[in-house]
Amino acid sequence: MKQLRYTFFLPVSLVLLIVSCTKSSDNSDEESGNWIKRSDFEGNARTEAVSFVIGDTAYVGTGFDGTNRYTDFWAYDPAKNFWVQRAQFPGKARNSAVGFTVGSKGYIATGYDGVNRLKDNWEYDPAANQWTQKADFGGTARYDAAGFGIGDKGYITTGFDGGYTKDFWEFTPTGGVGNTGVWTQLISLGGTKRSGSTVWVHNNKAYIVGGLNNGAAINEFWMYDPVAASWQELRKISNVSDESYDDDYSDIIRYNAVGFVINNKGYISTGENGAYVSKTWEYDFVNDLWTRKTSYERAERSGAVAFVVKGRGLITCGRNNSYYFDNLDEFLPDVTYNSND
Repeated sequence: MKQLRYTFFLPVSLVLLIVSCTKSSDNSDEESGNWIKRSDFEGNARTEAVSFVIGDTAYVGTGFDGTNRYTDFWAYDPAKNFWVQRAQFPGKARNSAVGFTVGSKGYIATGYDGVNRLKDNWEYDPAANQWTQKADFGGTARYDAAGFGIGDKGYITTGFDGGYTKDFWEFTPTGGVGNTGVWTQLISLGGTKRSGSTVWVHNNKAYIVGGLNNGAAINEFWMYDPVAASWQELRKISNVSDESYDDDYSDIIRYNAVGFVINNKGYISTGENGAYVSKTWEYDFVNDLWTRKTSYERAERSGAVAFVVKGRGLITCGRNNSYYFDNLDEFLPDVTYNSND
């Protein structure tokens, strides 16, 4: 997820401190869950890449390392814990695109090439290890959008096209000119326009958390139900009630974070909100409530990517000021924190 301004620098000593630190353990909630190091992402370190999952394989590609934008594309096998390079992404090198899965195919759309905001859309077939250009995204060219797949449709919403957006588009991969697919505009996301939000899918519903609008992080949380074709606002991710349940919720507010779902719970981690964030929160879909979990144990970062494959949630890549990352870490939400693994 892209940021255009890289003009803020910390003193070297403070940057080194940030990169070397791990989570605080002054709260018992922050010892619920453990992070385990897995095989480093095999491409160059980068931020604002995309990921999607097809079957039992996760895929990561594109992104930016502060100088170069990438088109390389990699597959991760969680059972064997290794990476294999796959067919290079044929579109323009970019960052801040979206990735999503529909059926047995993966898609990369939108993004930023260093000069232009983009709206092209590409389909990846893992069986043939081949890319095909599909119908351009139906909305305006943009970056930092949110993309997801539900059933036989793909979806893109929000992002930055020169201004913040919240229009909502559905993609059908078949039909249209040359059978390249069809984009249909649906009812817009409620609430605030935004970019850099976090999206999950659970039980065929999409959840969009946080984001950025005009320099301010957003405390809104929305759910989309494709059957009802409607958006529903959930509890604010900030302390807005007189009850105690949300006293610490302001720690959830962030943008350029990652989200994933494990064992019917949602998780948000990393990102930024005035400073880089490592705190991790768990969301209960049944009760619409959040619980703090063990903070991400590596360097705080923004613009990472996350994926869930074979029921396992993992995070890789990202940036902290001029540091770019390629480590891969798995979160075990039901395991007690262990600083020695």
